[in-house]
Amino acid sequence: MQLLLVEDDAGVAAALVETLEGAGWDVTHARRGDDGLHQVAAADLVVLDLGLPDMDGLDFLRTLRRASTVPVLVLTARDGDGATVLGLRAGADDYLVKPVGQAVLVARVHALLRRSRVDEATREPAALAWGGLELDLGARRATRDGAEVALTATELDVLEALAAHPGEAVSREAVQLHVWGTPALGRSRSLDFFVASLRSKLGPDLPLHTVRGFGYRLG
Repeated sequence: MQLLLVEDDAGVAAALVETLEGAGWDVTHARRGDDGLHQVAAADLVVLDLGLPDMDGLDFLRTLRRASTVPVLVLTARDGDGATVLGLRAGADDYLVKPVGQAVLVARVHALLRRSRVDEATREPAALAWGGLELDLGARRATRDGAEVALTATELDVLEALAAHPGEAVSREAVQLHVWGTPALGRSRSLDFFVASLRSKLGPDLPLHTVRGFGYRLG
């Protein structure tokens, strides 16, 4: 299992990496929030400090939650019920206040990973059809009236990200994380280009709707 530690203090980070790797996990360390967002695609769990040099940890968490359901354990010096509530409302799965014992930290990470594996096991790939258009998620294959539609790898990735949640609004950040490995692409219009290309290639049977200010919905 791959853990991502987002922590700006080098000494604290070194101790946490030693503890988590000693428990049997692979750990990637990011000192800045932006670096963490660019590495989160490979993570099975994120351990997040809220005091980051380039952004508030709550902003990191809100951005991540628009893109991913990866478990997040907040580990911070911010104490008090108010801070805890803010962290949980922003999308944290658990909240620990520094300093915390090694055994407690390891136990909480184990619990979050165990819950995440149960959730993943319940998901099934979708096979979807609208009119003459059929999409097989498992095979990454789209056909129209029985003939395969030639899609690029990126177009298939975008379509897969949306089709995994049929009928649901999917945020731009979630699609970007799935396709490019980060929810934060700044002012890039790459996603809009590929959505337009999908609409052109797959035709009016594709019920791909724009959700203003959020993302897209397929179905």
